[in-house]
Amino acid sequence: MAGKLNITMLLGGPGAEREVSLLSGAAVAKALRSLGHQVQELDPRDGSWTLPAGTDVVFLAWHGTYGEDGTVQRRLDELGALYTGCDAESSRIAFDKVLTKKRCLEAKVPTAKFLVVNSEKTPWPENWQPPLVVKPVRQGSSVGLQFVERVEDWQKALAEALKFDSEVLVEEKIAGRETTVGILAGQPLPIVEVRPKTGSYDYKNKYTAGCTEYFCPADFDPAMTKRIQSAALGAFQAVGGRDYARVDVMVRASGEPVVLEVNTLPGMTETSLLPKAAAAAGLDYAQLCQRMVDLALKRNGRKH
Repeated sequence: MAGKLNITMLLGGPGAEREVSLLSGAAVAKALRSLGHQVQELDPRDGSWTLPAGTDVVFLAWHGTYGEDGTVQRRLDELGALYTGCDAESSRIAFDKVLTKKRCLEAKVPTAKFLVVNSEKTPWPENWQPPLVVKPVRQGSSVGLQFVERVEDWQKALAEALKFDSEVLVEEKIAGRETTVGILAGQPLPIVEVRPKTGSYDYKNKYTAGCTEYFCPADFDPAMTKRIQSAALGAFQAVGGRDYARVDVMVRASGEPVVLEVNTLPGMTETSLLPKAAAAAGLDYAQLCQRMVDLALKRNGRKH
């Protein structure tokens, strides 16, 4: 290997996804240390943190608010620090589900019909049929996600989702197969299909061992595979993504892919979906972590 780096791992933080972020960061730190790098873990509880002296590159393992919404990226830009993943502006856009959908519509990337609601007193939308999906506009990892199967559950779902943000996104619930596409160095990875054993892929099914089955590469014919990957890549480009991300895509029974959202800092535990996809492309976990670091270094003209 061409030389050891001083890597600062930003993980944890004060957001709703703190626990997942700690797991992601610990796994990445372990992998990077196994490659011979010096890794310092930094878990800021507020905005008064500073980077350790001599940091070559910052590995972002924060999820959710502050870590994924462009705030920490802006701070790192001000510090002149190199960091992994998307820049401040694309992080801000991707974290806002409504801005993401608007960008997708402009880029002609298929996405679900939607509207934005900011009060729990909002009446049931005219000409819409259940089931609907209600989710906070600016939260990650299925936080606050509600499914409305009956009109009479509408107000309760709005009240629940509005606990997490001042605005919620309301979408038609897409029936079909649930997939996610990792993007690495601007290229789509093999598709992962997500099949919860019961219910939907909510926070509980996402993070409870054994609740969900994963298939990678997903069982689609080559033409369909290309269509799904192309929708995912289109969404990544529409929000201005760089280096890597993970794009969630529903596939209707008719075969039409529908982009749900772009995750600019996807989970990085060894069982997370992006590492699964990278493994199917022949990249083991440590190699994936190294690649993410290399992509950041490349921006500074450094080779590793």
